[in-house]
Amino acid sequence: MNLGIPHTKNMYRENIKLGQEVEIVLKKDQRTGKLTKGKVRAILTSSPFHSRGIKVMIDTRQIGRVQHIIEEN
Repeated sequence: MNLGIPHTKNMYRENIKLGQEVEIVLKKDQRTGKLTKGKVRAILTSSPFHSRGIKVMIDTRQIGRVQHIIEEN
């Protein structure tokens, strides 16, 4: 079901790598949209695609959905 949402890199598991720096939204911050930055410690979403972002655990052991992948220069 496509609701007209543009697909971005953070929605595909193949684009998320261990050790990669990302910004996630924690469950408690979903209403405000506050982002938390960290490095991917574990990828928790098993499916190849998720419309709200791939769920990960970052190095601080916080869990959330990837909103942005921070590209290395």
